[in-house]
Amino acid sequence: MTEATILTTQYGLGGKRALVTGGGTGIGKAIASSLAQSGAQVVIAGRRADVLRGACADIGYRVDYAVLDLTDLPSIAPFAEALHAKFGCFDILINNAGNTIKKPFLDSTIDEFDQVFDVHVRGAIELSRAIIAKMRAEQREGSVQFISSMTAYIGQPDVSGYTVSKTAINGVIRALSAEVAQHRIRVNGVAPGWIDTDVFRTATRGDPERKAKIMGRIPMGELGQPEDIGWACAYLASRAARYVTGQVLLVDGGGATGF
Repeated sequence: MTEATILTTQYGLGGKRALVTGGGTGIGKAIASSLAQSGAQVVIAGRRADVLRGACADIGYRVDYAVLDLTDLPSIAPFAEALHAKFGCFDILINNAGNTIKKPFLDSTIDEFDQVFDVHVRGAIELSRAIIAKMRAEQREGSVQFISSMTAYIGQPDVSGYTVSKTAINGVIRALSAEVAQHRIRVNGVAPGWIDTDVFRTATRGDPERKAKIMGRIPMGELGQPEDIGWACAYLASRAARYVTGQVLLVDGGGATGF
């Protein structure tokens, strides 16, 4: 067996089907691209069909899309059934879709917390339930991943709802991994640090003090790129990570532990 064959076997995703939520922009789009480049057939899901179509065109190959609103909980199980009927069983699920509300805690309402929690946690759990059920029924190995955040490890002001949601996700990863490992389904997470996306640029625009504080916290001295998260997800989905479950991989340039 050649070295190239070994790499393809261990790190490649040929013959796998992957579903990426929030796959139309930013980190989700980079994840979808990395999985497709690794050989997987990818479906990206999100609320805006026009954005999803554009992302498919940009990625260019092995990618399709489906419209999904994770806040509409009753629609998730029928969505998964329709997707299964069209594409077959998925081997990889990346729960990436997310939102945030930047506001001081004392000015926040419980409804605003729910708006964030509904996407990151409730919607992701319901979709995972539906996809894992199909994986188990068809006795397929599976990789289910949740995009966590460095904010689950350090405190940041004005994003308390987001921080609570991402911390909850880490608990979901531990709980699910313990239940489904016996079915050869692995559950892991990736926790991005500060990544150079439109969301980051919007959050720091007009706030040079906040951006300087962020950059001073990163030992590597630079922002991460969306594809850094994409390749981490591709690794966790591959056979190379066959004995890895219940883990959250920090991809943050050392930001969570740096000074």
